[in-house]
Amino acid sequence: MMKTRLKLLLGALAFAAALPAALAAEVTLRFHQFLPAQANVPKLAIDEWIKKVEKDSGGRIKIQHFPSMQLGGRPPELYDQAKDGVADIVWAVLGFTPGRFPKTEAFELPFSTNRAEPGSRAFQEFVQKHAMDEFKDVKLIAVHTHGPGLFHTKDPVTKLDDLKGMKIRGGSRVVNIMLENLGATPVGMPVTSIGEALQKGVITGTTIPFEVVPSLRLQQIVKNHTTFSGDKGLYTLTFAVAMNKAAYDKLPADLKKVIDANSGMPTAALFGRAMDQGDVTGRQLIEQAGNRIIVLDMAETQRFQRAAAGVRAIWFREVAAKGIDGPKLAAEAEALIAKHTPK
Repeated sequence: MMKTRLKLLLGALAFAAALPAALAAEVTLRFHQFLPAQANVPKLAIDEWIKKVEKDSGGRIKIQHFPSMQLGGRPPELYDQAKDGVADIVWAVLGFTPGRFPKTEAFELPFSTNRAEPGSRAFQEFVQKHAMDEFKDVKLIAVHTHGPGLFHTKDPVTKLDDLKGMKIRGGSRVVNIMLENLGATPVGMPVTSIGEALQKGVITGTTIPFEVVPSLRLQQIVKNHTTFSGDKGLYTLTFAVAMNKAAYDKLPADLKKVIDANSGMPTAALFGRAMDQGDVTGRQLIEQAGNRIIVLDMAETQRFQRAAAGVRAIWFREVAAKGIDGPKLAAEAEALIAKHTPK
């Protein structure tokens, strides 16, 4: 009996030793981002992406999700955390680091896009064609946009003149330029600071899509929400899922393929769909709260569009100083948005 057991043990050890080293490997990656775990994008996109990577790797890749800046730092530092290896993977708002991604700002120009999934598909193709040099310090997994941005204010915005003097939070440099052109006073801050700033009177309103409403409980803080007629939202912000280069380079070839297969267009679309789903949920919460949703008619929408048109001229001049053909990139962005938007 003892000899039989010994033979079985030796056989098991020999079998384990014969397994390829790569099959025994296990990699743990840290995914860092700025929203609570229960918020829309973490729940519907980040967690789903993590599950798929872990499944596709046969469990050899483990990803730890750190929401709400649990690894430290501030939301504008996330991209550098991926670059420097503070985190292995991050989800970051590109506009939180003004001027760093000038080509991608073509997708932040006012009244350019609407739903997030087609916008994200268009943005992914745009970056792959025109802006990969802006992401040379990381392994870029995907980029995406949110859905149509709109105004959420304490006092109603029913016409362009109502914005005059209002302190409105803007999510990026380009959005802040737009707010100035519309007559508002822009106040820059991360999305996580909006609720407190509204309650303390630091700002009188904010620009965000409906998708962000639940995580901020915004329907309880302001009662007026202004959107627009037509097929274009007021603005959009851009995002990136980025991985530390060294963390990617250390992976065995087959695990690199897992990351690659979960990068690019499918992941951009996943995050875009999550944004679109979140817009539906956020709007429903506003309606259930009995808040006022103001849809400006086409004539007033066109007044906003004309007032915001100067943003393009400003952006064209600024990026030209960096050797970038702004009109060409803006036209390409519009063409790609049209290409990916269902008719």
